Amino acid sequence: MLRLERVAITSILIGFLFLSVACSKIPLGSRLSGGNGFWASENGDFAMGFFRYCGQYSVGIKFNSSSVPDCEQTVVWLAGASRRVGSNSYFELTGRGELVLFDSGSRQIVWTSNTSNADVESAVLGNDGNFVLLDRYKNVVWQSFGYPSDTLLPGQNLSAGSVLRATSRNSVASVYTLSMDVSGQLQLRWETSVIYWTKGKGNPSGLAVRALLSSDGSLQLLNQESKPVWSVYGEDHGDLDVKFRFLRLDSDGNLRLYSWANGSRSWVPVWQAFENQCGVFATCGLHGICVYNSSGSHFCKCPFPSSGNSSSDCLIPYDPNCASNYSILRYNNMFLYGIYPPNETVVQTSLQRCWHLCQEDPQCHAVSFINNGSAQCHLKTTQYVSGSSDASSSSISLVKTCSDPMAVLPSPMPDVANSKPEICLVCVIEVSIASCIAFILIQFGIGLYIHRRRRYIAIKSASAAYSVPNASGCIMLSYSEIKALTENFNEPIGPKMFKGVLSDGRLVAVKHLDGSIEERKFRSAVLKIGSICHKSLVKLEAYCCESGYRFLVYEYAKNGSLDKCLEDPGICRSLTWAKRVNICLTVARAMYYLHTGCREFISHGNLKCQNVVLDDELGAKVSEFGLRVVLRGESHDEGPGETDVRDIGRMMVVLITGCQNADEACKRAYDRWVNGESEIVTDKRMEGAVNLDELERTLRLVFWCVQGDERMRPSMGEVVQVLEGRLPVDPPPPLYCHHNQTSPEDEQTSTPSSTSGL
Repeated sequence: MLRLERVAITSILIGFLFLSVACSKIPLGSRLSGGNGFWASENGDFAMGFFRYCGQYSVGIKFNSSSVPDCEQTVVWLAGASRRVGSNSYFELTGRGELVLFDSGSRQIVWTSNTSNADVESAVLGNDGNFVLLDRYKNVVWQSFGYPSDTLLPGQNLSAGSVLRATSRNSVASVYTLSMDVSGQLQLRWETSVIYWTKGKGNPSGLAVRALLSSDGSLQLLNQESKPVWSVYGEDHGDLDVKFRFLRLDSDGNLRLYSWANGSRSWVPVWQAFENQCGVFATCGLHGICVYNSSGSHFCKCPFPSSGNSSSDCLIPYDPNCASNYSILRYNNMFLYGIYPPNETVVQTSLQRCWHLCQEDPQCHAVSFINNGSAQCHLKTTQYVSGSSDASSSSISLVKTCSDPMAVLPSPMPDVANSKPEICLVCVIEVSIASCIAFILIQFGIGLYIHRRRRYIAIKSASAAYSVPNASGCIMLSYSEIKALTENFNEPIGPKMFKGVLSDGRLVAVKHLDGSIEERKFRSAVLKIGSICHKSLVKLEAYCCESGYRFLVYEYAKNGSLDKCLEDPGICRSLTWAKRVNICLTVARAMYYLHTGCREFISHGNLKCQNVVLDDELGAKVSEFGLRVVLRGESHDEGPGETDVRDIGRMMVVLITGCQNADEACKRAYDRWVNGESEIVTDKRMEGAVNLDELERTLRLVFWCVQGDERMRPSMGEVVQVLEGRLPVDPPPPLYCHHNQTSPEDEQTSTPSSTSGL
């Protein structure tokens, strides 16, 4: 069968090879295979065919002009972006008018134009490099210009919803993208959360609706009247001798405009978004600090003492377990930023206070201080940092490093100054004794004051306690106050959940719990949950614990629970693919924090779409975390961590498909994935395109998370790494999608394999 198929392919190629080269019109049934033939534009400047990449092939469009040497015939578009296929694959314009890419390795169609019902009659590769499908009236049904990869050609638009994605440096999709948001801003992003370059905001000429690369060498943002609201020009702008140009988001995250130079017979960058490459976020990633020198080049170095974690990673060698036994390293002219996660806390304060803030926080690894008109302190709570070093920068970074010789290996590099002062032993002893005496006296005074204050409060009024926060920072409310702030439970927003307003005007969500819950357990749960603070976890504001009444008061999320948002047609459309992936990542990071970032392990125990809420910007927060486990007295030795992993897998498949029945969604998604039809399962109600590489990666992760054998499931940390694009995912083993009928709290103990399958 395989030989006959190859003979058939060869016969078709021989029949169409001359036609493909001689003219631009491509009839239905035309086919290309790896290493055989191409489709050319009428002027011969562009060609479409297979290109070899590290032993595999991709299909795309490249420059084909005789004036451009073979080694410089840059690829400007790829079918399926970074999709790679085997040597015996083929690319066909089928008889039904659909472009399909068949992979000989997996023996399935891995990309399609989805135009089988559009009455396509023929195709043509235009002289501008745009590959179009035409109906019988010569109307354009589909065009490659509408689905860019990493490049824009002259005359090609980038509209809201379209994305340029840089070529990946590894097996996972690239983290750098260029897109235009709905407010008309052109943005360079790292992953989905970090915007490191923006143009077009607040234009007096109106909002931009598209970006255009013009033939004269300018990149423009145009409004609805096609008038420029922002422009940037290449060095050779208006030079009529320049025949070829293109704009590309390179793999290093920099956006560049290239022109073909006849003299040097090479592509020359005539404009770039960053002259200093160190300005691109995470240029050095985990491999060090980006150093920019006077010659205009850059390199990556690791100034931190080696932590022994990896021969290639450059991580801050500080462990919170060091407690106070750490040293301080000072780095002048260096600015650091966290990349996993990329968020940080910024405070306007002095350098000295900036460092004190980090000293007071055992989770703080480093700070960067900069004063450019306003003093800003950037606190990092992760060891995964990158940054830049420039002699012209006024930034100062202070880094913690464990003083224990067993925790830290070699000393820092010679160019790093250790700011730890010389120690006077006698002075230290004298100061220590005086400090101890002062501490004892202060503690005695505070204790005496607290004792008298408590007696005064008890005598004055028992009800006064309701306005005083407990040790976790939560306010204790009476049942009458709960009734007042909810207007006698007048506005339900979910099962046993009511909307309320605190005395200071803040909106809250009030959860009514079983009144028979033991008071000791309830207060213990409040103390534990109320002390947890994370931007992706719903904050517990207050509680009520009176005889027969148990209430929890949470911060309010405008759009409510995720399951209701998926049922709302308007909100569901706004939940684009990028937003849904970001929700998955946000929830995973929150769960990872509960599992590893708290003083003791905390499991959610009931993670589902009903317990994830969305704010006014559709940002996700996890609610009701740890409550079920804490109130029922369960420990993490019984495997609730694996339960959380399974539950997040079920939540992700609901988000991907839009089907609220997780079991049904999982089964349908798995069946489609096995048959190579993953894109069919995505929620058709959401706006915009779906990133097929992200879809493949996310579905694989889902099928690992819901494995029946919990030892096969990944850890929550691995879930985060996969969603961040830092960890590739192997195809999962066979899956029998069904919900474990036993409740999470009844699952049996098991030893998980944290690296299984990832």
